[in-house]
Amino acid sequence: MSALLWALVALPLGAGALLLVVGRRADRAAPAVALVVAAAALGLAVAAAFGHPSARAPFLDGLPMRLTVDGLSGLLAVTVTAVTLVVLLFSAAEFGAPESGGSESGGGEARARFFGLMLLFAGSMLVTVTAATLPVLLMGWEVMGATSWALIGYWWRDPERTSAADAAFLTTRTADLGLYLAAGAALASDSGRNSSLSLDGLARADEPWLSFITAGVVVAALGKSAQLPFSFWLSKAMRGPSPVSALLHSATMVVAGAYLLLRTGPLLDASGWGDDVVAWTGAATAVLLGLVAVAQTDLKQLLAASSCAQIGFMVLAAGAGATTGGTLQLVAHAAAKSLLFLTAGAWLTALGTQQLPALLGAARHHRTVGTAFTVAALSLAGLPPLSLWAAKDVLLAGALERSPWLYAAGLAGAVLSAVYSAKALRFVWRPAVARPDARRIPAGAVGPLVLLAFACVALVVPAFPPVRDSVGRVLAASGQPSPHVWEFVLSAGLALLAAAAVWGWGARPLPLAARAKSGFTDWLGLERAAHVLLVAPTMRLARAAAAFDDRVLDRAVDGSASAALRLARWTDDVVERSVDGTVGAVAAGTRALGRWARRPQTGQLHQYLAQAVAAFTVLAVVLVLVR
Repeated sequence: MSALLWALVALPLGAGALLLVVGRRADRAAPAVALVVAAAALGLAVAAAFGHPSARAPFLDGLPMRLTVDGLSGLLAVTVTAVTLVVLLFSAAEFGAPESGGSESGGGEARARFFGLMLLFAGSMLVTVTAATLPVLLMGWEVMGATSWALIGYWWRDPERTSAADAAFLTTRTADLGLYLAAGAALASDSGRNSSLSLDGLARADEPWLSFITAGVVVAALGKSAQLPFSFWLSKAMRGPSPVSALLHSATMVVAGAYLLLRTGPLLDASGWGDDVVAWTGAATAVLLGLVAVAQTDLKQLLAASSCAQIGFMVLAAGAGATTGGTLQLVAHAAAKSLLFLTAGAWLTALGTQQLPALLGAARHHRTVGTAFTVAALSLAGLPPLSLWAAKDVLLAGALERSPWLYAAGLAGAVLSAVYSAKALRFVWRPAVARPDARRIPAGAVGPLVLLAFACVALVVPAFPPVRDSVGRVLAASGQPSPHVWEFVLSAGLALLAAAAVWGWGARPLPLAARAKSGFTDWLGLERAAHVLLVAPTMRLARAAAAFDDRVLDRAVDGSASAALRLARWTDDVVERSVDGTVGAVAAGTRALGRWARRPQTGQLHQYLAQAVAAFTVLAVVLVLVR
């Protein structure tokens, strides 16, 4: 079974890397290759979800590479591969469309690069959800962040898009440092050494390491899932192509943090504070980012803010211990949000705009696309009998058991979901206006939208017994609180009232949208706050360090060099002269001795005889005297 798991993660990663290496030469074949790989990965994911395989390989000393599929990771693997396949189907159809100014197809760009990055992105998410240890999780986490940067900045010739990609990447990278803190603390703790940094063993760490691990995991997860205070980076991510947004917001990167919190629920509970922090952060994000979504006039910005809000429900579920509800919310949201982003991309291709006032009557021009968008929006609004209505009540039942105030906050976020969803629907279904320059949406792009619309309806079934009980057993989360009938009725009634009120408001701007200078339209000023609190101090520190380097270190280095030169000159003047004098004296003495030694060397035999007689005479005298 380990071969099945290795194949599941290696197939999209290997195919994606191959497409990137081959480059433009694979442009024609890239869509077909990506679709075949995605379909094969979906089949492998389904098999893995039923077989629960594990895989192990040597990695570091005492830290093997371990992958495993359990109930939660199996459901996520199927969700990731299914959404990837549908998004790639839509992308393949879009790439065949002729290029225009508002096209989302990227007709003039490298197809192999786009599809290769999409496969790498999906493959890294599969590594993340199947990782059994922190080092493997970190590898998938890092590759996912890098490929998201490349995909958001896919149109790299546009400075605004590359700047947006940089902002998104740097924000998530800052939060990702939390995982390194968690890994270091886990390695330092006794349980970390014994469990080889196993995710299941993190909750067994002792204090203070347990708190460090919890803090690191929570920060990294909140940053990746664009929760408060990191939410603003998701607004920047809207600069990427709509298929990228559909995959990033629905089943991959942005839900990776929520998945991690659901996976490490025992850690949050063991810390004594992590579960409350996570639950209330999720609830606050659901409410505040719901207000941000209400204030938007750009469809993709509205959908981005709604992603933060909807993932806030998953984070709330992780903190409240409602694993079943959080997982059902994640799966149902993946279908609805990918459909919403793909329809937004289809309208951008056809109409050249994503501004809501310019999309008046868009759903009437393309009835099938408009109907699909309506199904997804009504699901997002929490209206029965669609999937997110029931899934949200399952997780809110867990919130109610923990705290009535937490339940009330979640219910307020659910009402806001109906408001911003109805707002979007009101614009796209307004009476149609003449659009003589509207382009045709490719027929191949409509099929994936219909599939996702069907999923938005069908995924309501797992939220009710007996399927919900089976899901709970698969997730090893049996015995969790179940919503009462009145909870379903209350949430549905509030959603219907809110949607009806928005629809009846007419063409007048909503109060939040009318106040263009309010904090809601610019995402609560979170980006400005990040610049004031983090970016500006960091830049000032960098400038101070540069000034210190220029004024102090450079002068110190120059002074050291000058001192070395002076020492060299002194050495040359004093030491070298002394040495030269000594060497000269030795040479002169040697020359004198040589001259003296040459004097007896006359070449005349009688002089040599006289010298020998004199020498022997002296020797004889010495011998006599010594005796």
